[in-house]
Parts: sequence; C-alpha cells; structure tokens
Amino acid sequence: MFYDLFPLLGLWIVGAGLWVLVFHDIYDPQHPQPALRALLGAWLLAVAGGYFVASWTRLGATIGMRAWKLKLVRGDAARVDARTALVRYLLALLSLAVLGAGFWYALFDPERRPWHDRVCGTRMTRL
Repeated sequence: MFYDLFPLLGLWIVGAGLWVLVFHDIYDPQHPQPALRALLGAWLLAVAGGYFVASWTRLGATIGMRAWKLKLVRGDAARVDARTALVRYLLALLSLAVLGAGFWYALFDPERRPWHDRVCGTRMTRL
C-alpha cells in the first residue's frame, strides 16, 4: 500500500487541480465551506477508486503490487471484472475506516486473505 501512495499523490494533485478549475468561483481553499470540503474529499476518493479499479481490471495489479510481484485474481484464477474491483475497493475503504479490521482479519484467515478479498471471492497471487 505504501508504494501505491506515490502514484496516488500525483493523481490527487491533478484531481485537486481539476476541482479548483471547475469550482474556482465558489471554492475558497483558504476558507472552504464544510460541504465543499466534504465533496472534495469524496472526489479524491473517487479518483483513488478509479486508479485501483483500472489497475486491477486491466493489469491485475497496481504499481505497488507489481513491485512486489503480486497479482489480484478471482477464485477461479480469472481476471477481476470492474464490478468486483469496485466492490473490493469500497470494502477495503470500509475496512480501513474501522481501524483496519478487515486487514487484521488476514492474520487469522486460513488462506491469509483480508476480509474484502474473502467477500469478493478474490485473492492475491505471486507472479
């Protein structure tokens, strides 16, 4: 996950720049309104989701996963489809929101799969 932070930072900078271009008349970065700040956060989560879903469906791996020679596949070793990748991303976010409980679950799972992989029927494999 640490390796994927670097491409995400670049995407978030571009995403925030697009946000400012679109909402430059009503968004004041020095004094943002709470609703617009929340919408910006949701937009940046959507940008991150686009990165993960596109990476998992096209290549089976993000940049960080490729560095560690990992690939995401379905239980039958087939490619992950966009719906499954999106659900996996949303469940991983939920898992992080509850102090990483879904990731800690992997320590006790017999197949070492985190909760979102167990629910989506996906798994990580080594290349």
